[in-house]
Amino acid sequence: MATSASSPHATGFPAEGRCGYYVEKKKRFCRMVVAAGKRFCGEHAGAAEEEDARRRILCPLDPKHTVYEDQLAKHLKKCNSREKPKPDFYIQDINAGLKDETEIPEQLVPISSLSEEQLEKLIKKLRKASEGLNSTLKDHIMSHPALHDALNDPKNGDSAAKHLKQQASILGNIEKLKLLGPRRCFVEFGAGKGKLSHWVDIALKDAEKVHFILVEKVTTRFKVDGKHRKKNSVFERLQIDIQHLCLNKIPVLREGKLPVVGIGKHLCGMATDDVVSGGHIIVFADLALRCLIETYAASFEERNEEPLAKRVKNDKTEKEIYTLAKEGNEKNVPEKWNPVAGIVIALCCHHRCDWRHYVGKEYFRALGLGAVEFHYFQRMSSWATCGMRKTSLETSNSTTKRQDNQNDDSEEHDDGGYRITDDGADSLPGLLSVEEKKKIGHLCKLLIDQGRIQYLQQKGFSPALQYYTDPLVSLENVLLTALPNHSSSPETTT
Repeated sequence: MATSASSPHATGFPAEGRCGYYVEKKKRFCRMVVAAGKRFCGEHAGAAEEEDARRRILCPLDPKHTVYEDQLAKHLKKCNSREKPKPDFYIQDINAGLKDETEIPEQLVPISSLSEEQLEKLIKKLRKASEGLNSTLKDHIMSHPALHDALNDPKNGDSAAKHLKQQASILGNIEKLKLLGPRRCFVEFGAGKGKLSHWVDIALKDAEKVHFILVEKVTTRFKVDGKHRKKNSVFERLQIDIQHLCLNKIPVLREGKLPVVGIGKHLCGMATDDVVSGGHIIVFADLALRCLIETYAASFEERNEEPLAKRVKNDKTEKEIYTLAKEGNEKNVPEKWNPVAGIVIALCCHHRCDWRHYVGKEYFRALGLGAVEFHYFQRMSSWATCGMRKTSLETSNSTTKRQDNQNDDSEEHDDGGYRITDDGADSLPGLLSVEEKKKIGHLCKLLIDQGRIQYLQQKGFSPALQYYTDPLVSLENVLLTALPNHSSSPETTT
């Protein structure tokens, strides 16, 4: 509860020209600047006797702040929370996938409410569907010289070191796939502070014509975009949900003169509005794949139907496009050029997946599975990463304990509410051990990711799944990579 400056709990004095309202919760005075001759800022003026005549109410656009009731109409016209005009690249639900109401039951009971028989039936279906899949991925744990100094900085804390190791490995994998080059556009999905693009830019040094598009739904503090002043690199930040992003409408990509490389560090399952984990927006792999392949790359299909010679004749820039695609080796340019040069994204949080957005629905249906099985498999996938974390959700400080026991992954991940204690007993039916639940969780993740692999293969890509970092660094340590079939391809998982 907050008190005014006259409160006996207040200590000291407010800074000159600052509000005299003492915020009890923060144990300090409000730091807002006050108008000339005033003691309190507009937000706290209602607490002062001299301001009692004017009533402040909650803003209808954002109840986190207040406004004078007699100035509401004026405030609504300039409030930062008002709906702003949509940019050209915003197209409602363009990457959301088809919505089939008949496939999704109205109500599904929680896993904890399933009987032992129902749970056993689901697990049997899971094991049958995942037969033949290689559950042990290859290690592609790499690094990159661009991060050498940062990795060896003695000032790094555990969290900083963890993220640097992941960024270094992702960068090393990008280079191994020969995607780290000039004359490209890197699209970072779920960019956050933009650090992955930052290191890509550092690694490229003075490479020519490099464009970065940083996609993030929420306003982000402490962005590193402003640190880039190279004349050859351009950073463009888009505040938009991937679900509504049409890359074709972005000027630098409209004519397709730059091959696109899609990158991301921890792209979770799907993508819906206002899903936040650990204070960070959760971004979803399925929408990123649709955005790159179905929305962006598909726009070039009709153009690619024409013979190459005719295209070059009709469009003088076409020769440049094809030359860039093969790094100057014009003889090897294929007749069909994919504007998406490659995809490198770190996956996580499969329990956030959504059947509508999932790109592997065809794969699931071929296995005799549908929306119901998918729902339970994606919830059970959380068992893979919460095996030995002892928590007490009943205590008043459970949130703090959960954050402390998530191996510092709480910045990017949550666990879907399914916690397994170290004695193997939890609220779920049956007496499955911790190790059994972890194996089941990993199978769920693998099956969901295999649907993405098949999707990419059908779209003309050579995809792969691999471990890119040690589980001690991050429990979410799987990297999805893909190259167009005409390129040198990474090893596939099947």
